[in-house]
Amino acid sequence: MVMRTPKHWIRSAAVAMVMAMAATGVASASESGILSARAQRSFDNGKFAKGYGQLERALLASRKEANLYAEGRILIGMAQIRTLSLDYALADSLLSVVRTEELDKNSKVQFAKAKVALDVAQANYRDAVNLCKAIKEDVLKKADETTQAAFYGECAVALASVNQTSSVKDFMEMAAKRSDKKGGFYIYTQARVADHQGKSEADSLYRAAEKKAIQGNKPYLTATILYYRSQLRSTSAEDRKDLKIRCQNAFELMGLPNNAKRCAE
Repeated sequence: MVMRTPKHWIRSAAVAMVMAMAATGVASASESGILSARAQRSFDNGKFAKGYGQLERALLASRKEANLYAEGRILIGMAQIRTLSLDYALADSLLSVVRTEELDKNSKVQFAKAKVALDVAQANYRDAVNLCKAIKEDVLKKADETTQAAFYGECAVALASVNQTSSVKDFMEMAAKRSDKKGGFYIYTQARVADHQGKSEADSLYRAAEKKAIQGNKPYLTATILYYRSQLRSTSAEDRKDLKIRCQNAFELMGLPNNAKRCAE
């Protein structure tokens, strides 16, 4: 079985979510399902190299099984991991080979969210917004709540980046309806939105999200928040130095050199 996370940490907020997207719906008794579940546990423990290797094996297994549905979901998971590890070209190439016609509506929303996240990560905000507005409502409604929350949350960040304030509010409300407003996912999303809007409360929101990430044992998310905090204008030079060191150390131990390098810059 795929390891579950508490509801307030909607899976899109952390690496555990990425793997759940890849593994959910893949028969646990199949080789690809078993390997996806193992990768989930590896990512939960911050073991990226091991987890990604297991995902690669899961992909090969899905192709051996001739299961295009499982293959598509695993590719989406792999692409999201590559986005998180700042390997954008490979993330894009993985998404480009997903046969979307073989996906169910839930997986199609996960695919859309992965595309939006990749565009946001590369500061292609208008492309991300176009993707957010292009997805059909009937497809969104058929996705589960955690997937919908993930999509709405990522889109809210994209919309904040192009100053579409009214739309940001609408998308955040949609995310709130599908998650816990006092939970880590929602607070983290609020922090990202405030950050992209240049609002002063971004720091306090990041701090609150960081606390929940540590409590929930989410090493990737904790380190990412440290990086974002180090980039805020309100952060003092002394605090910025400390945040970067902590961020760099954490990512190095997770085997994520691109992220560690970014922290050191």
